[in-house]
Amino acid sequence: MGDMTNSDFYSKNQRNESSRGGEFGCTLEELRSLMELRGTEAVVKIKETYGDTEAICRRLKTSPVEGLPGTAPDLEKRKQIFGQNFIPPKKPKTFLQLVWEALQDVTLIILEIAAIISLGLSFYHPPGESNEGCATAQAGAEDEGEAEAGWIEGAAILLSVICVVLVTAFNDWSKEKQFRGLQSRIEQEQKFTVVRAGQVVQIPVAEIVVGDIAQIKYGDLLPADGIFIQGNDLKIDESSLTGESDQVRKSVDKDPMLLSGTHVMEGSGRMVVTAVGVNSQTGIIFTLLGAGGEEEEKKDKKGKMQDGGADSSQSKAKQQDGAAAMEMQPLKSAEGGDADDKKKANMHKKEKSVLQGKLTKLAVQIGKAGLVMSAITVIILVLYFTVDTFVVNKKPWLPECTPVYVQYFVKFFIIGVTVLVVAVPEGLPLAVTISLAYSVKKMMKDNNLVRHLDACETMGNATAICSDKTGTLTTNRMTVVQAYVGDTHYKEVPDPSSINAKTMELLVNAIAINSAYTTKILPPEREGALPRQVGNKTECGLLGFVLDLKQDYEPVRSQIPEEKLYKVYTFNSVRKSMSTVIKMPDESFRMYSKGASEIVLKKCCKILNGAGEARVFRPRDRDEMVKKVIEPMACDGLRTICVAYRDFPSSPEPDWDNENDILNDLTCICVVGIEDPVRPEVPEAIRKCQRAGITVRMVTGDNINTARAIAIKCGIIHPGEDFLCLEGKEFNRRIRNEKGEIEQERIDKIWPKLRVLARSSPTDKHTLVKGIIDSTHTEQRQVVAVTGDGTNDGPALKKADVGFAMGIAGTDVAKEASDIILTDDNFSSIVKAVMWGRNVYDSISKFLQFQLTVNVVAVIVAFTGACITQDSPLKAVQMLWVNLIMDTFASLALATEPPTETLLLRKPYGRNKPLISRTMMKNILGHAVYQLTLIFTLLFVGEKVFQIDSGRNAPLHSPPSEHYTIIFNTFVMMQLFNEINARKIHGERNVFDGIFRNPIFCTIVLGTFAIQILIVQFGGKPFSCSPLQLDQWMWCIFIGLGELVWGQVIATIPTSRLKFLKEAGRLTQKEEIPEEELNEDVEEIDHAERELRRGQILWFRGLNRIQTQIEVVNTFKSGASFQGALRRQSSVTSQSQDVASLSSPSRVSLSNALSSPTSLPPAAAGHPRREGVP
Repeated sequence: MGDMTNSDFYSKNQRNESSRGGEFGCTLEELRSLMELRGTEAVVKIKETYGDTEAICRRLKTSPVEGLPGTAPDLEKRKQIFGQNFIPPKKPKTFLQLVWEALQDVTLIILEIAAIISLGLSFYHPPGESNEGCATAQAGAEDEGEAEAGWIEGAAILLSVICVVLVTAFNDWSKEKQFRGLQSRIEQEQKFTVVRAGQVVQIPVAEIVVGDIAQIKYGDLLPADGIFIQGNDLKIDESSLTGESDQVRKSVDKDPMLLSGTHVMEGSGRMVVTAVGVNSQTGIIFTLLGAGGEEEEKKDKKGKMQDGGADSSQSKAKQQDGAAAMEMQPLKSAEGGDADDKKKANMHKKEKSVLQGKLTKLAVQIGKAGLVMSAITVIILVLYFTVDTFVVNKKPWLPECTPVYVQYFVKFFIIGVTVLVVAVPEGLPLAVTISLAYSVKKMMKDNNLVRHLDACETMGNATAICSDKTGTLTTNRMTVVQAYVGDTHYKEVPDPSSINAKTMELLVNAIAINSAYTTKILPPEREGALPRQVGNKTECGLLGFVLDLKQDYEPVRSQIPEEKLYKVYTFNSVRKSMSTVIKMPDESFRMYSKGASEIVLKKCCKILNGAGEARVFRPRDRDEMVKKVIEPMACDGLRTICVAYRDFPSSPEPDWDNENDILNDLTCICVVGIEDPVRPEVPEAIRKCQRAGITVRMVTGDNINTARAIAIKCGIIHPGEDFLCLEGKEFNRRIRNEKGEIEQERIDKIWPKLRVLARSSPTDKHTLVKGIIDSTHTEQRQVVAVTGDGTNDGPALKKADVGFAMGIAGTDVAKEASDIILTDDNFSSIVKAVMWGRNVYDSISKFLQFQLTVNVVAVIVAFTGACITQDSPLKAVQMLWVNLIMDTFASLALATEPPTETLLLRKPYGRNKPLISRTMMKNILGHAVYQLTLIFTLLFVGEKVFQIDSGRNAPLHSPPSEHYTIIFNTFVMMQLFNEINARKIHGERNVFDGIFRNPIFCTIVLGTFAIQILIVQFGGKPFSCSPLQLDQWMWCIFIGLGELVWGQVIATIPTSRLKFLKEAGRLTQKEEIPEEELNEDVEEIDHAERELRRGQILWFRGLNRIQTQIEVVNTFKSGASFQGALRRQSSVTSQSQDVASLSSPSRVSLSNALSSPTSLPPAAAGHPRREGVP
């Protein structure tokens, strides 16, 4: 199209153009409205307005074959006029917002109120102050200077509250930042293939502009809207936009509209990009969502006021879903939009992660106990005071004394709240989050990119791994090593001269034309390396075979370019073969086929002999060939592929849609054996898994002999063991009853021994995973991890407890459905994930062991102290400091322990093993006994031991005593040394083992120690401390060191003797939320949640901090696990909303069809399998 005509064309058009699109033949608005049409409407509109797709390309100044010129100014201009392919992320929460959220913590609010009242009263000097008769305790060491200092306690409490809030907010902020970094990393990795200046290049999704010619193929997630120009057999799953699960067939003359966020399920082709970023269909939905989000927020605020801080988890999740610039997944799950409502019903709800279930329960139990204790403390203090003052001493209540009494009551109230603050373990969620966040960050180094936080911890409980063969256990580098051509079986690549010229030509054509043109073999990147394989690896193996025969496939392809292919039957898991039809010069047709040898050979009735002539190929010849050629190849672990062809006359033209007739009467050209060697590190990794109590099963589309040979090489099966290797057909026959329905008890007979499932379809994989998960055959519910990389693996990846997608070979669809992406596609990285998962579990147990010891001791000390001496030995501010070291710092120190190989020597914990084992219970109680004994000794006889004034029964506002300072200091020292004990939870003796591998731990222990010295020596009145002498310090540290010795004593007591110790934090069977049936909308609520419903929510809001922690998990699109438990609103009315929010599709929904395979028609169920050709 000459330049002249082009410019004329524009000048004609210029007049009716708005100035913005003046450069191009269509404006942004025109294209936007065009993309809103579907099917035939769209075809008509294109015809009327533009003529055809070529004309659209011309208007957009692009060529359907060459693509854009790709010059910088041109790309810039397009970005300015049509926008960038980038949906701006929602602004992250500012630090102040996070501070505000941390302030919502109920316990903190109570403390703030108490502190403010205390402050107010200390400045108010009523006339009755001098009146001796007000209260007995009023007299004593009070002089003017001290009275002035009454405000200090209130101020100090406020200050420590500010500290706690800032620490929490900072934690949240840094976590949010981390996850945004992670998101953006996932995004940068997403690239797409476009044609620029005639070259096929891969560019980041954000770089795509309107007018680009994009190459789309099976497994892609479309990054922008476009119009289909050319391609074959293209089927798209548009459920993410329309909610319709059927695959839509696209063609230039019937339905050429391709929309961003939809998945290519079959076929391949090219499209011209017409809308990007905010203007694409997905972008439009996101912009609506953004606006919707803000309205929701306003509603949410109103809701909050009525609801005292319970957040509606859904709007929170939504506000954050816009986060992390959405180039990555144009539509994670159409988060919102109309499609949602249909989907909510059958969104498959993942159960609460094991750890979270146990923690929620434990937190409920601890919180209740704390609330009761603090209430009793306050009541006893108040009663004692009133009885003592008004009954025993018969003092009248004088009006001028009221402020003094109120001050006493405020002091009692503060003590009560402090007990509560110490009892409620708000460090729990913090420990979980830090531990997970730390693990996730470190797992990146081990090639695990975690998409859902809780997957990390679930992995530690895994009992079974169902792994693919190709690419995971093997290197995914295919090479042809044996061939059967012209009646001869060659054990290595044959000499080109030994093959008949006619056969050779057919073979080269069959391989070059009948494979995706995107598959190529490129020269090695550096000297001496292997040539690079691009595209489908099986096809690469075949092309490599052509090159090994000293032939070249490029000339054949340039002679018959992709546009000239007459008809293509793309590979999918139902056909298990691929065929391409071309038109010969004499108008007749020739079809080339390739595929799994046993399938293609069944359709052959002729075979080429040594002279290149076709001879008859009877069924008995075939059986002999299977025995003599194919089975020996398969037993060497080779994958066998048959290449064949068939000629058709020009008239009458065959009915190409009748596949059964077309794919028949073939002539076999050759059979090749392709080797895919086992990765060297896999056998060792599998041995580690088996030692750790994890069964590895191989699920593959390959021939059973090949699969068995590879399984033996990997060590999945050992000759002489009792195991099953089944083919998909046989597996289905065994698990279905007469009516063809799957029966769980039939699966239960098979899965425990099943090690290899060969020739399996994606549905078989899903059935197996579901069968193992639903099985009640073992006393522990099985926790299953699955690896997958094909689009068809989606359902199994979602069904599994943890889905691993391949980062290199995986399709976008598989990555969307997965929980963890293996960036190096390597099985041994899964073992690392198991190690990290177990480590998270252990870290949290360590933290719990430490935290609960402190809780028990602090609560009992404050409680008994208050009851016996009218005053808690540990003051409010001191308690807050203890709380800070226990909760925040300890969670940092203990949650960041690096994992060791020894974690792989034990069996998985399972779902109903309690969080706090007997050994831990023994440690907690044992250390509590030691600490309480010493503290009470110091409290009641300490003044005699150290020859100092007693601090008991001190009047209001009296100066801090050395006595109580020693108690406080000793308490903190014991915690510090006990933190070292807490590093081991299985009763090991050496608590210092590997302590220097964890610099964070050392820093925190030393740091805490340094701050403690400052507080005691210079804290003065605000911390109720008076400086101590060196010898007193020595005693404190000595008593602290006693903890380590005592730890050894406790370790000597055999746990088996202590039958009376209860474990805590156990999920009983009936409380486990059963996997919901797919479209049941009914929610089962576990006991912990049921109790919350009784309106006993107040203290639980004290755990509100958890919500803040979990915001992160939200951001990270995890399942509705935590929020479900924690955001139950007290009002019954909100239950219905909860059901919706719990089942809201926060996991990427692949499509309704894929999540319930039963509804799939057989053809739709199979998608091209990533093993290429089995």
